[in-house]
Amino acid sequence: MVTGGASGIGLQIAQDLAARGAALCILDRNADAARDAVASLQAAGARAQAYVVDLADAEATRQTLAQALNQVGTVDILVNNAGIVATVPATDVTLALWQTTLAVNLTAPMILTQGVLAGMQAKGWGRVVNVSSISGVRAGTGRLAYGTSKAALIAMTGQFAIESAQWGVTVNAIAPGFVDTPMLRSLHGSSRTATFTDVCPMGRLCTPEEVSHAVMFLTSAQSAFITGQTLGVDGGYLASGLFNRKLFEIPAATPAAP
Repeated sequence: MVTGGASGIGLQIAQDLAARGAALCILDRNADAARDAVASLQAAGARAQAYVVDLADAEATRQTLAQALNQVGTVDILVNNAGIVATVPATDVTLALWQTTLAVNLTAPMILTQGVLAGMQAKGWGRVVNVSSISGVRAGTGRLAYGTSKAALIAMTGQFAIESAQWGVTVNAIAPGFVDTPMLRSLHGSSRTATFTDVCPMGRLCTPEEVSHAVMFLTSAQSAFITGQTLGVDGGYLASGLFNRKLFEIPAATPAAP
């Protein structure tokens, strides 16, 4: 089950899971995009179903999950990828924006994780991966609601991880950096991506494929003893403090005479 699986990072994750033999449940609020995504997965030979839901609506999320479980039985892998973001000064964040952001980015993953854990426990195996963000680890301009929701998602990852580990279930998070998606470019404009590449030690944007590679690892047998962790997929951003690509081009200061 992949939320926000109709486009961008979510679709890439769905495609990569399908290539590994998974049957897909795609949850997305965009009905047309969800149907197109499922059609493309089926055309490639995968089993896939679309479920149209606004994850900001907790009751609709519960009902959609119940419908999916009734149809597929159990969910072995849950990827909480869907998220919303608005770049707004902290003093201008409205209560409505705050509540909607937390509903999609935090409450929906909680509801879905709770809902799939019984089946995972019965099987003695399961994987939950939460797509957080570097904004959940370090503060960013205009990220009050988004960054707070993603930080809470990381905290929630650990809570679920320690209580489900005994069942053979792992719960981990990834923290992507600046990913080259339509959402990033719509927020900041294609001409302003240098703002992000300048602070990334690798000097470029992340790709959806690179984010998906991390998810594939955390959903694989190779990660069976890894749980409660957050993996940065950020080109070194979280590791950097003072980062100046041209630092060594600055002439050394001449000591003052005594």
